[in-house]
Amino acid sequence: MERHTRFAPSPTGRLHLGHAFSALQAHDFARANGGRFTLRIEDIDGTRSRPEHVAAILADLDWLGLIWDEPPTFQSRRLHLYQEALDRLRAMGLLYPCFCTRADIAASLSAPHGPDGPLYPGTCRGLVDPDLTRPHSWRLDMAKAAALAGPLTWHDARAGTVNAAPLSHGDVILARKDAPASYHLAVTVDDGAQGISHIVRGSDLFAATHVHRLLQALLGLPTPEYRHHALLAGPDGTRLAKRHGAPTLESLRLAGEDGRALADKLRKGEVPVGFGPIEA
Repeated sequence: MERHTRFAPSPTGRLHLGHAFSALQAHDFARANGGRFTLRIEDIDGTRSRPEHVAAILADLDWLGLIWDEPPTFQSRRLHLYQEALDRLRAMGLLYPCFCTRADIAASLSAPHGPDGPLYPGTCRGLVDPDLTRPHSWRLDMAKAAALAGPLTWHDARAGTVNAAPLSHGDVILARKDAPASYHLAVTVDDGAQGISHIVRGSDLFAATHVHRLLQALLGLPTPEYRHHALLAGPDGTRLAKRHGAPTLESLRLAGEDGRALADKLRKGEVPVGFGPIEA
């Protein structure tokens, strides 16, 4: 089987060292195994995605010396695939409209916590004749979906065989009020459609794989191998993130640093003083 990996950044800000580390992991795994490396721009969030961020992503990856084997793909051009998946799940009776806001959910005393925060308490599940002219999202009836799929497993290069536990995520959103598909749905559909055989990504997304494995089963998609790698932390000990002001690759590039030399250092585990690998 040909190894096929991908790097899938969102153009909602500039890339930082953590992104570079992850891109190198995916790129180098494909190259070491004679496989393919794909760049996918996850620009489905139309309110936050910016063309200038796309241009910066391409420049940063070129600066690092990374080469992808086909033209970059854009989620904004693949909306029909997500709609087809939603229609299929809806026809299976697994989706329901949700009119709740985040504030509604946060205020619910009955909402337990899952990997991503408060679980949806099921307020809109079972509504009779809902008014679909009102703004709404579409949620997956997790209990019904998990029962239909039955026991599932997936394999991670570091954790070994993992028993899927999607119920711990509650009724996740698959189509938001302000976007045609959620991360969970779009990434699963794209990985299947593009034939991604090995998903190399940060350990912060390990828990999300439980949901993705369920969606693969429901939509009849293959299950890739997973390689969840350690994250990079900044001087404060927390993982690098755009919202925490992590130094950008663009700032390093414009300051005249050698991108390929930086990439080689990251490959060797050499990171700037104050930075280091952590687990999610």
